Amino acid sequence: MHRRKFLQGTLAAPLVSAFGAGASHAQSWPTRNITMINPFPPGGQADLAARPVAAALEKLLGRPVVVDNRQGAGGALGNAAAARAEPDGHTLLMTLSSVTILPEADRLFDRKPAYELDQLVPIARVLADPGVLPVLSTSPYKTLQDLIDDAKKRPGQITFSSSGNYGAAHVPYEMFQQAAGIKLLHVPYRGGGPSLAAFLGGQVDITAQAPGPVKPYVDEGRVRLLASWGGKRTPELANVPTLIELGFAGVEYYIWAGLFVPKGTPAPIITRLRDAMREVMQDPHVISVFEKAGSPPAYLDQPDFIRFVEADAARLIPAVKKIGRLDNP
Repeated sequence: MHRRKFLQGTLAAPLVSAFGAGASHAQSWPTRNITMINPFPPGGQADLAARPVAAALEKLLGRPVVVDNRQGAGGALGNAAAARAEPDGHTLLMTLSSVTILPEADRLFDRKPAYELDQLVPIARVLADPGVLPVLSTSPYKTLQDLIDDAKKRPGQITFSSSGNYGAAHVPYEMFQQAAGIKLLHVPYRGGGPSLAAFLGGQVDITAQAPGPVKPYVDEGRVRLLASWGGKRTPELANVPTLIELGFAGVEYYIWAGLFVPKGTPAPIITRLRDAMREVMQDPHVISVFEKAGSPPAYLDQPDFIRFVEADAARLIPAVKKIGRLDNP
């Protein structure tokens, strides 16, 4: 992805629409309820980000902000719905890092992508957590090496759940398998919540999650974490080794959540929304909710978020191409 093209597809288009009707529309916005599409079921990282942000935006904007869990295709259905929505500021998208790579996954199968990234305008990053590798406390795996050793003895027999093919929780596991020289059995679900429920219910051996959704079960001793996909240890995961420090150089992945709007949303509305998100991410209650969930705020305003999305896409799209076509797309 070329930086100039991406910037033109996100910032330049809204700036043009700031003139004429755009400015007058922004003065009265919002004129009705706002829908915040979450392209995943309840219980996952996107939901953790969406709920407190929607509640805080509602207070600031004076209109209800309704979270719409529009799940399917690993997030692609909800992302596409937001991309096609009327660009009038009344449809928002709270989505995950997979937003950058799902179009490329479609191209692997010679399918027309459900949406293109440049149909969405980044507004603000909310969370950015390294993925973690959990096992149940009853699991025989005490360390990551235990898991790797068993996987080499039983290729394709150890199961892991994710939020869907090529999704935010699937890609890091493919990166790990390639680096470790092992083969696991992928069991995709319709989102992070169902994926976590399947793991907790013993339907799969391991799962892929952000720290927030799994933290309550770690705290109560039901789950332990073998590793994280972070570049380095964080205070929240101080006792969890990273894959990099365990010898898998370059295996780094963050499950981030960010707010987007459809391309063509008037610049004055985007400015108001950016200002509102700046307040939201400084709200003590919102900060407290995220920190208690073990997922501290990772706020980036639009210019920095655009650069972040661009860099993440440039890193992960080659990883998706390396994964290639799966047997069950």
